[in-house]
Amino acid sequence: MGSVIGSGIFRTPSVVAQRIHLPGLIYAAWVVGGIIALFGSFVLGELAARRPEGRGVYDYLRDAFHPVVAFAYGWTAMLASFTGGLAAAAVLFAGYFLSLTGLAIAPAVIAAAALGALALLNCMGVREGGNVQNGLTLLKVAALGGVIVAGFLAPAAGHLHAVAYGMAPGTLGVFSVSLIPVLFAYNGAVVANFMAPEAKHVVRALPQALWLGIAGVAVLYLLVNAVCIRVLGVDDLAQTAVPASAVLLAAAGSAGARLASLAIAITTLGFMSNRMLTVPRLYHAMAQDGLFFRAVAWIAPRTRVPVVAIVLQAVFAMVIAISASYEHILNFVVSTVYLFNGLLALALFVIRARDLRQGNAYVERFRVPWHPLSTAVYMLASWGVAIATIVAYPLDAGIGIAIVLSAIPIYFLWKH
Repeated sequence: MGSVIGSGIFRTPSVVAQRIHLPGLIYAAWVVGGIIALFGSFVLGELAARRPEGRGVYDYLRDAFHPVVAFAYGWTAMLASFTGGLAAAAVLFAGYFLSLTGLAIAPAVIAAAALGALALLNCMGVREGGNVQNGLTLLKVAALGGVIVAGFLAPAAGHLHAVAYGMAPGTLGVFSVSLIPVLFAYNGAVVANFMAPEAKHVVRALPQALWLGIAGVAVLYLLVNAVCIRVLGVDDLAQTAVPASAVLLAAAGSAGARLASLAIAITTLGFMSNRMLTVPRLYHAMAQDGLFFRAVAWIAPRTRVPVVAIVLQAVFAMVIAISASYEHILNFVVSTVYLFNGLLALALFVIRARDLRQGNAYVERFRVPWHPLSTAVYMLASWGVAIATIVAYPLDAGIGIAIVLSAIPIYFLWKH
């Protein structure tokens, strides 16, 4: 849940309401998005069960396709997708932190300080980093719970339906476009698999954690949308950029708006903590395979964590946070993340077929329900989001795709 719930849920309900204008269709978009995300958690769960000794997505892509694909995933994660998402969260956190405290400090300084503090905590050990992550996840769930309770206690809007904004509601095209921000809000469960080598009973625990976590997130997201529609109505929801603040403002006045800022700051910090805990394991895996600087594979003998990989992650995130805006970061992050999400679903098809062909015994631990249909739906939905982002934001998404393609010559140079 900490991997998935970020600041997006505090913004995306209004974006969806701008695209589809009936409450029933808005709920349907979040339900469909939750189902697709659940299918993705099934894919990740079976991959973890089939390759329990693996180091997450890096190993799945390497085994299914070629080491260059795995390297491209890690290279893109460091320069664009995961580091970019971490940087975007740091920028957002800095803005809300400054609005709450009133300090006259540059946002970039706050963003860098938050990244440095989280890196230091995670360098102290897996248990320490995990405890901080668990605490922040509980706080962010409590914050969402507060928005939900306040929304049900606040006066209801006198109207729910909105007038059309130029496109007839209910058309397949409009509904499909509305799924892009929804699926972005549901993205992130993939990073949990990076922790597989350090998890107990991974074959049982990780698949269960994945689908239970996504199911819990889906329930929270539906409730958040329910209170936004109840308090604001679809028309006002579509016109506000801060739906959670608007709900709490209606429920508790100016104090409620400050509480909303605090909730978003906590949620964003929890997201940052999660990425700082999990993603450096990817760079560590690359270094173990000789595809990155050898020092990145170093494990601190006392804390048993990849300290150099964690510090590297923090430094790259600081650079991006200082040099790029929040909106531009998100655009190139989405295009690259969903490109590889689709490849993960394809990897399951390949690994299943290879295990069957080679006679590799697979103890019945976890299998994707409704495979191959559910796996194919997740694969096509992921690539659809990537293509839609490239079409809508060609310049920003083009940067992300260029980073992906640059990994190919760099891989062969590194091998040489």
